[in-house]
Amino acid sequence: MTLQEQSIADDKMRAEIARLISETAKITAETAEIQQNMKYRFWVLMAAYVSAMGVLFKFF
Repeated sequence: MTLQEQSIADDKMRAEIARLISETAKITAETAEIQQNMKYRFWVLMAAYVSAMGVLFKFF
């Protein structure tokens, strides 16, 4: 392999590594957003459950 071919191969490898790092950062951000949404969803469901239980206990 010539020096020029090696340089091209190195550049391709660096570009692939940069792409993978970028993709990983994107997935990490999406995961954090999903986790945040799940936390809010949990508290909304918990509030609905407590409200429903309060209504049921009021009737009994």
